[in-house]
Amino acid sequence: MCNDYNLVTNINFEYLLIAWLVNLMRPSFDELKKELNMRNINLSYQRLKVLEYLTQNQCHPTVDHIFTDLHKDIPTLSKTTVYNTLRILVEVGLVRVVTIEDNETRYDIITENHGHFKCESCGTIYNFSMDIDSLTSEDLDNFKIKDKDVYFKGLCPKCLSKYK
Repeated sequence: MCNDYNLVTNINFEYLLIAWLVNLMRPSFDELKKELNMRNINLSYQRLKVLEYLTQNQCHPTVDHIFTDLHKDIPTLSKTTVYNTLRILVEVGLVRVVTIEDNETRYDIITENHGHFKCESCGTIYNFSMDIDSLTSEDLDNFKIKDKDVYFKGLCPKCLSKYK
């Protein structure tokens, strides 16, 4: 199971503020279930468990993470079911795909615009608030932009404290 956030013991105010803002973006499992019902999407037990997993493990899991953790409790679950469920949730806008590394697709239950920071030491991916819509470029005036993603890489506070 993924850790939601790795908070350091010496947290500064800015870090707490970011964590609080990201917490505001988190959709609840019940809200998402209602949204699926309103869109007439079949709420099978396995689909609900994938959705529940995403709401409880907001660590940007991969299909393998989700499958491995859920398969312990649902031995009949297949990886294909996880892929298909995620595809449907992405299509209806309840989950977003996060691709920070080219070889790794992850999933995020927070669909509001925000950025991601990946620690190059521990591999943890953190959410952070930002106004992505304000990112513009005159060089792209004649382009149709379908998606904007902001990714930073570096060292998180926990890993930085190890090097001090």
